[in-house]
Amino acid sequence: MDAAIKRKLLEFLSPYITENRKQLFEKVLRFRTSYITVVLEDIYQPHNASAVLRSADLTGVQNIHIIENRNTYNPNPEVAMGSYKWLNLIKYSKTENNTLAAYKTLRNHGYRIVASTPHTYDQMLDDIPLDGKMAIVFGTELKGLSQIAIDNADEYLQIPMYGFTESYNISVSAALVLFSLTEKLRKSNIRWQLNDEEKSDILLEWTKRSIKHSDIFEKEFLKNLKH
Repeated sequence: MDAAIKRKLLEFLSPYITENRKQLFEKVLRFRTSYITVVLEDIYQPHNASAVLRSADLTGVQNIHIIENRNTYNPNPEVAMGSYKWLNLIKYSKTENNTLAAYKTLRNHGYRIVASTPHTYDQMLDDIPLDGKMAIVFGTELKGLSQIAIDNADEYLQIPMYGFTESYNISVSAALVLFSLTEKLRKSNIRWQLNDEEKSDILLEWTKRSIKHSDIFEKEFLKNLKH
């Protein structure tokens, strides 16, 4: 569907949502970013999977890339609090090694791959530079990132720790990283905001997700468009 048709579809669907919701969409869109994105490798515990989505939504990170090599990603709706409705979830589950497939796609879109790990070639969270789009990769609750994910990353990120425990829980780790980086990003001179095309696409998706049976309305619109 080209941009012109998407705009017309949005105009067609807009009367079916309230003005308050439209204003909320516009307000939230101003703070959304694709400059930082999240990559989750083989996350399987529903509670943690959902908490990461919630943190991404609250910090304005729009896109979540989900790698499913061994585990299927199943968020818990009660923990996610509906946040998954407002995020773009991009899944990688169809190749022999979905981690490498995800990395390739992200690099093709201009991202540097930053592995979050407490062990390897670390940059501390406060020190990591923001010059260039970042894909932050988080691993499983027990084993962390796979060796392939670590070996093929461009950079490595560590959150400071001052206790006896080896690492933070993934949901806490993601929350700390996303809050810290997005706050720094918004205080910088970097153009972190979504472009007009991204805003338009997201606004259309949010509108569709706010309307019951929006697929029926969309089919009606496309049918009338042909006549």
